[in-house]
Amino acid sequence: MDDIRVDIHDGWRRLVLNRPGKLNALTRAMLTRLLAAITEAEADPSCRAVVLTGEGRGFCAGQEVGPEFQPGPDGPPDLQALADGYHHQVVRRIRDSRLPFVCAVNGVAAGAGAGFALACDIVLAARSASFVQAFIRIGLVPDSGSSFFLAHGVGDARARALAMLGDSVDAATAAGWGMIWKAVDDAALAEEAEALAVRLAASPAGALAAIKRLFAAAPGSTLDRQLDLEASLQGDAGRSADFAEGVRAFMEKRPPRYGA
Repeated sequence: MDDIRVDIHDGWRRLVLNRPGKLNALTRAMLTRLLAAITEAEADPSCRAVVLTGEGRGFCAGQEVGPEFQPGPDGPPDLQALADGYHHQVVRRIRDSRLPFVCAVNGVAAGAGAGFALACDIVLAARSASFVQAFIRIGLVPDSGSSFFLAHGVGDARARALAMLGDSVDAATAAGWGMIWKAVDDAALAEEAEALAVRLAASPAGALAAIKRLFAAAPGSTLDRQLDLEASLQGDAGRSADFAEGVRAFMEKRPPRYGA
């Protein structure tokens, strides 16, 4: 059984974390295959959106804690290398991708799993799902972007408490706090995620990629710098074939056909 399953659909792909017996806990080999799957999606010109989800009753329990986490002859494990070389590469690839990523959180999203979910552009969660910064439970600190995403998503007070206490946050609370887009009924999660992917795949790809650039720049920017970036990217958009098609479709009172 492949621990990363790729389902290819018309205009979009679903990447599935597929170790359900382990709540999709991550290994180095699994992370390598996930990075390869992202590369393949980006290289496919027919792919215009990605759904990231987990198989079974959990989205991702975070990094698998095994014997390699025990001190060895060379001393403690090098967790900086693990984070830099694997988890953070996944987060960077999601954020830097031209593709919009939808995350369908179907159960617990813990540790790095929570970071991967929050790195995505639009996050849906089943009502039974939960998010937990589990790092503190074994003497670690948040990684995989969690300190960034939480500080900017739910505010400093909540972010600090979640990191320091390791409390679980249910999907409805996460949506209410602005951590995710919305919570949906468990039975509707897959269908709603697919509908979003189809909608995004039919949208102007260049504009979506530019929107990702805008929001990536916003947290560290000033208003003046952000206005300059908006003007520059708006100029690029105005010269695109998608803009021309959008205006034609508006004038002709028909749905636009982007990327046709």
